[in-house]
Amino acid sequence: HVQLVESGGGLVQAGGSLRLSCVASGSIFAVNVMAWYRQTPGKQRELVANITSGGNTNVADSVKGRFAISRDNAKNTAYLQMNTLKPEDTAVYYCHANILEISPSARINDIDYWGQGTQVTVSS
Repeated sequence: HVQLVESGGGLVQAGGSLRLSCVASGSIFAVNVMAWYRQTPGKQRELVANITSGGNTNVADSVKGRFAISRDNAKNTAYLQMNTLKPEDTAVYYCHANILEISPSARINDIDYWGQGTQVTVSS
């Protein structure tokens, strides 16, 4: 099995910055695309940014110019640098990854994983 663990959330004032980290661990053969999503109560989970294993990125229009996604393939880790934070950025941020996992039967399976989320709160 594979686990994704997020860290780096917290409480900041509007205009401040945070950097989130997501580490994948377990029976991993390879990590494909990694992504950051966010969700507030009563709303759908929305894609914030994603990045391929080759480093190609996509960022949502709502955060373009303020957020940047990156990764360290040697550490199976993705990052989300968040600058010029706004109150509307307040949400639980979730890491997602598509992973080639080595099963107990020694087969390689293509599986999507989610982290448990980290809270980001931006005060006005």
